[in-house]
Amino acid sequence: MSLRAKIYNTWMKKRPKNISPMKIVALTFALIIFLGATLLNLPIASRSGVSCGFRPALFTATSATCVTGLVLFDTFIQWSGFGQVVILCLIQIGGLGFMSAATLIVFLLRKRIGLKQRLVMAQALSLNDIEGVVRLQKTVISGSFTIEGLGAAILLFRFWPEYGFWNGLKWGIFHAVSAFCNAGFDIFGCLSPGSSLMEFQSDPVVLLTLCSLIVVGGLGFLVWEEVAKLRSFRKLSVYTRLVLATTAGLILTGWAITCFMEWNNPETLGPMSLRDKLLNGLFQSITLRTAGFASLNQAAMTEGSKAISVIFMLIGGSSGSTAGGIKTVTFVVLLLFIATRARGRSTVCAFRRTIPQGQVLDAMTIALIMVALAMVGGIFISTTSPVGFTDALFETASALGTVGLTAGATEKLSAAAQILIIIYMYFGRVGVLTLSLGFLTGNKVEERYRYAQTNLLIG
Repeated sequence: MSLRAKIYNTWMKKRPKNISPMKIVALTFALIIFLGATLLNLPIASRSGVSCGFRPALFTATSATCVTGLVLFDTFIQWSGFGQVVILCLIQIGGLGFMSAATLIVFLLRKRIGLKQRLVMAQALSLNDIEGVVRLQKTVISGSFTIEGLGAAILLFRFWPEYGFWNGLKWGIFHAVSAFCNAGFDIFGCLSPGSSLMEFQSDPVVLLTLCSLIVVGGLGFLVWEEVAKLRSFRKLSVYTRLVLATTAGLILTGWAITCFMEWNNPETLGPMSLRDKLLNGLFQSITLRTAGFASLNQAAMTEGSKAISVIFMLIGGSSGSTAGGIKTVTFVVLLLFIATRARGRSTVCAFRRTIPQGQVLDAMTIALIMVALAMVGGIFISTTSPVGFTDALFETASALGTVGLTAGATEKLSAAAQILIIIYMYFGRVGVLTLSLGFLTGNKVEERYRYAQTNLLIG
């Protein structure tokens, strides 16, 4: 028996057999996080040769696997080459989903993918059924590596003349993967520790390349396949049209709001030229919803900008993508529901199609859970750490939306607050709805009786 056959047979024997697909997704993410934390806790992972401690390692591993980007210390300054490779691998696995990585191994072993594996794939990609899931996985894997490779090549040729080939190659690969997976980790600490992309505020090649990678990664794998196949907006499904329209609308709205509120702020856009103001306003709008790179000092933004940022971070990207948040379609369904009820109607429609009431209720549930968690987390952090409520709320929204931006609160977090952020990052990536369905509701029991209705005064 060949080695690859032995590996496959061992996996088939040891794999969980009586666990639902949703639980497999959640538990495997947790396992990957703890494995990454163990590796980052090794002395070889730190540049100083001294272990950073398990809690900081767990925080970093969770942030990388959940493609968030919140860090307790500068990635380049703290982590050695080995540590940076571990972080990059966690970002890639977390961004594509562990099931994509597992599917790649199965493809290489040339084995068939059974019904159980297809169900897990569908759950990992946020799909409602298993039709075409294997084909979509192939598209995800090949498309992701192709896009990341193209982005890395562009960044390589940008950095090479100024910083040398090795730095250009290393920075190109790391930041292309980090941007596409919407992680927000950077290794520019050798230029200016903790400044993220502020050294490249006037560099359209770097900023626009990363913008493109972030947007493509945040659209969702199902959207890629459909757009590539149909190539006509009218032929696209209602879901894909909603994703594209909402994403464009959020980018333009965020761009306009950022420029309006920060235009004369001497700590952010104020000193820049007109071109740089528009460029950095656009980058802020795109990175704000999920990526976590910062070309502006988030701590120096106005209170109004921070408040608006919280909303955009909680919205996030699209389902089945590398992004977090309540998701773009969830957000637009809420807006459509509000508009429908304001007109005295009960049926929510989009592009001449009716959205099922159950999905509207799901959207409301997810949004309410996320907002409630953000508020509770903000209160907890501001109580246990030397951080104001606005910055604490900014931090919790960033963690739940797997964004990674911070207004300077991360380094001030108490041990209890760090643990809370770890939990929030995990919730944000695995999905509040997936966790609630997989661990709380399990097998739904049909209601055998109902109470008589009653009317209440609402509003």
